[in-house]
Amino acid sequence: MGMYIYNVTSRVEAGLSDEWLAWMRVEHIPRVLATGLFTHHRILRLLDTEDADGQTFAVQYFTTTREGYEKYLAEHAPALRGEVTERWGEAVLSFRTFMEVIN
Repeated sequence: MGMYIYNVTSRVEAGLSDEWLAWMRVEHIPRVLATGLFTHHRILRLLDTEDADGQTFAVQYFTTTREGYEKYLAEHAPALRGEVTERWGEAVLSFRTFMEVIN
């Protein structure tokens, strides 16, 4: 059985990191996991990108099938991404990647 990672890397404006992390942990991540399409997640902070303008984080969601990821994109991602945009606007800028775990 394979393992895939849906990775969302977000640049968070200076001074908002603690509030954003709390919101992610309490609101957003539980909603993503509630879709039943991911088995677990992890949150990482990029250390080589920190500066006075803000911090960068990666949230990784794990799934065992590519179909689960595609179903998430089709059925859940637009609404969940909309919530992020509505709540944070341009204070949080994100890009997304989909990866296969090789080993």
